[in-house]
Amino acid sequence: LSAQGAMAVGAARPVLNLLRLSRLPIYTQLNLEEALLRATKDNWLIVNDGAFSPSIVIGISGRPAELVHCKSALESGVPALRRFTGGGTVVVDADTVFATLIMEGSALPDVECFPQPIMKWTEQLYRPAFAAAGCKDFGLRENDYIVAGGRKVGGNAQAITGKRWLHHTSFLWDYDPARMALLRHPPKAPKYREGRGHDDFVTRLCEVL
Repeated sequence: LSAQGAMAVGAARPVLNLLRLSRLPIYTQLNLEEALLRATKDNWLIVNDGAFSPSIVIGISGRPAELVHCKSALESGVPALRRFTGGGTVVVDADTVFATLIMEGSALPDVECFPQPIMKWTEQLYRPAFAAAGCKDFGLRENDYIVAGGRKVGGNAQAITGKRWLHHTSFLWDYDPARMALLRHPPKAPKYREGRGHDDFVTRLCEVL
């Protein structure tokens, strides 16, 4: 962890376990994440380079009929599943890069266990990496990671249990416009979206890195 992000616990820095995966099915990944959050006290960074197959992932309180063109999704063979965290609805596939942080609150005592402080800390964590890769305008806008003054490249969601939290992100390395069109314009959209359709609202990381 970075200098200000990783705080000392006693005389030692906390340990962050890294788990690198590739093409793990998103359903399996979500089960794994929830188990690590609830059944362990360890800190984890999980990176999954692409889902095994396309899926639509809906937040825990989302209503499919309001968020997904269900008939079109069925005809396209793209299943929908509900995750254990909040946040919006996303289409994921082999071109989605997933990054998940699971942390004990005591490992980061300066980060309050609430969504906005957690997201602000992750923005500070990821921004230098994006800048080093040539993307100097990476930032957090409301609940999303954005570039190019307001184009979404990453959607976020959290789960918080006591003083332990999970923050996971789906980064759009690339995407299929036909699959993106399976999503309806959500009833509750971020203000910065300003009514834009998917093609004008999101962009591909492969075009900016």
